[in-house]
Amino acid sequence: QVQLVESGGGLVQAGGSLRLSCAASGRTFSTYAVGWFRQAPGKQRELVAGISSSGGTITYADSVKGRFTISRDNAKNTVDLQMNSLQSEDTAVYYCAAVGWGRSPSSWTYWGQGTQVAVSS
Repeated sequence: QVQLVESGGGLVQAGGSLRLSCAASGRTFSTYAVGWFRQAPGKQRELVAGISSSGGTITYADSVKGRFTISRDNAKNTVDLQMNSLQSEDTAVYYCAAVGWGRSPSSWTYWGQGTQVAVSS
């Protein structure tokens, strides 16, 4: 079992930055990959970024490449998502996911409750 708790969402102006954090507990953190997904109203949930168990493999959605950075600290059991140059299109509920890989939400086993990110233009 893995429990995930997201934090760091909020309201920010376009061009601004936010840092999301996902705190994990339960299963040994360094043994599984973690991903950040987002879901905007009326849209499907999409993978934003994923990081492997060691941090050696990272993937990003094309829409966030160069603006978002995912990182993990296996000593603190956390995965962060640094989001810069935010745009209105980034407005969504952001979810942390664990134990899985790939762009399909069905490929991931555990989910956090989500944190809202709103970007005003």
